[in-house]
Amino acid sequence: MIRIKGTVGNLPVDLAIDMDAEDWAHLTGPFATASENATTAATPPAQSKARAEDNGVWRSVLLLLEQAGRIEGPALLDQVQGLVGDVAAGKRMLVRLRHCPQVKVEAGADAPVYCWVG
Repeated sequence: MIRIKGTVGNLPVDLAIDMDAEDWAHLTGPFATASENATTAATPPAQSKARAEDNGVWRSVLLLLEQAGRIEGPALLDQVQGLVGDVAAGKRMLVRLRHCPQVKVEAGADAPVYCWVG
């Protein structure tokens, strides 16, 4: 049984859902199969190729920042977006830069400033 208690707006909610073993197996089946496949299968070639491309782009992003020395976040996002092809991937690269030991992020007046520290 799954029990959900809380409120929706001002209305109290107390919901109980009864599930038998078959329901649980149906619910967790895709996750269990994916988990088993991930642990038993080798990395497919397409996935390896994607990782290699990602590493190449990552090196390009690091080189871009190293050459700039210091650059504001929006300008860096524009340049990174041009390298990776879309906004979401560009934002992921900026997050990755924030956690990179070679990069320091300072608070700028209007936007964060990414600085190369080597």
